[in-house]
Amino acid sequence: MKHHFLSILLLLIANLSFGQALPEKISETDFTIGKIVTINSKILHETRTLNIYLPPNYQADSSKTYPVIYLLDGSKDEDFIHIAGIVQFGSFSWINMIPESIVIGIANVDRKRDFTYPSESELDQKEFPTSGQSEKFISFLENELQSFIDSTYRTSSSKTIIGQSLGGLLASEILFEKPELFDHYIIVSPSLWWNNEELLTRHPKPYESTKSIYVAVGKEGEVMERTAKELFEKLMKNKNQNAQLYYEFLEDKTHGDALHIAVYNAFEKIFDSNND
Repeated sequence: MKHHFLSILLLLIANLSFGQALPEKISETDFTIGKIVTINSKILHETRTLNIYLPPNYQADSSKTYPVIYLLDGSKDEDFIHIAGIVQFGSFSWINMIPESIVIGIANVDRKRDFTYPSESELDQKEFPTSGQSEKFISFLENELQSFIDSTYRTSSSKTIIGQSLGGLLASEILFEKPELFDHYIIVSPSLWWNNEELLTRHPKPYESTKSIYVAVGKEGEVMERTAKELFEKLMKNKNQNAQLYYEFLEDKTHGDALHIAVYNAFEKIFDSNND
């Protein structure tokens, strides 16, 4: 009985001591890293959500302009948060890896529809029944989104696109067909198997402006690894004097986790060589 009483007493003393050690909460507010903007697209005939990161000093100097990084798969539960984090970290003055930049995360509605061109493959058509509308989505990027961002925010002329997987397929298609839409292309694990690898048979359209192009792939199987390397080799054959090309095989990464380190590495290479 005495031991039982002592155990209860010690427990009460411990709880009292723990309660006294807790600090008093003074306030609590939500923590945000950007803005959520919804726009109406006449080209796509739907509303689209944009997740937007502005540099911390954006409000401090009303005369300063900023490069823009367009992120495919830019929903808040996809790649927006961790890519915006790399941009913030990389632009710290003591890191100085990239210039302070605006990030535009384009949230998805139907990525299989938006990121793919029409395929003649019956398997593609069966597994992706809504596919084949990339031309319309590229028109949205060119004629609506870029114009909206440039008119709403203080942007410089520098534009980067980041795409992974089907997003990498779309970024590759833009590079081949409308290269002037962006200055920097970060293409990670592109799904170039689409339509029996037809994109790799096309001849990329020429461009005169300065370009930086980074292609990366992880340990993702023969087709993904081979086609990513073939993309790089094709771009090298068509390279002009204004282009900087980079390729990385991330042997310790997979399709699921290659993007983060690939983007970090791309920023180091692209912005160091261009001094944007």
